[in-house]
Amino acid sequence: MTDPALAPLFPAAAVVVVARPEMWEAPLHPEEAVSVARAVEHRRREFAAGRACAREALTALEIPPQPLLVGPDRAPVWPPGVVGSLTHCEGFCAAVVAPAETAAGLGLDAEPAQPLPEEVLETVLTDSEQQFVDTQPLPATAPTGADWARLVFSAKESVYKCQSSCVGLSLDFHDVELEIDPQAEVFQAVLRVDVPAAWPQVRRLTGRYRWLPQHVVTGVVLPSGSPAPGRSERTS
Repeated sequence: MTDPALAPLFPAAAVVVVARPEMWEAPLHPEEAVSVARAVEHRRREFAAGRACAREALTALEIPPQPLLVGPDRAPVWPPGVVGSLTHCEGFCAAVVAPAETAAGLGLDAEPAQPLPEEVLETVLTDSEQQFVDTQPLPATAPTGADWARLVFSAKESVYKCQSSCVGLSLDFHDVELEIDPQAEVFQAVLRVDVPAAWPQVRRLTGRYRWLPQHVVTGVVLPSGSPAPGRSERTS
């Protein structure tokens, strides 16, 4: 069953699963275990939790359990006919999947509800985003320690994941500019780069976010009706 807190981030056909405590110790298929054979324990647990979430979500779409392998670009290789996205950060891991006919791409990202380090603000924020961060008070729903700049960072990560699975643009943070609606918990992501003629809808993407007790989570959907998606995604 899709996670009720995060379900509003995606279309009704999508399934979102957040890792439960036991998922961090979930067994891996032998083919998956090869990918983290030399990884530190922390990374192995993240990888296992992500695969467990993805398998549960895929099962909800009536797709038989199977290894979720890592492609040449370190991205998850989703089964045919499925789009998806994984995210993990300290204490949080989740996966979202949907039938390919309902979305061309999905992007999911979670970040801790902590201020973005001062030294990376200029790298992440455009001038208009910096002005928003400086002047917009946080809502009462935001957890203690939350930070608008961290939300912007997460939203841009979701945009990257969403479009990279099919459009394949290599984006820097300043290539995406956000317009955030704090009341609706919605943002518009405007790409400030040339986009392929086949993908005009990627120029302006709609995303949503949710404040959780210790995290901020963002989701972006690329509408269907475009060329078939590929496999690239930033996190595996």
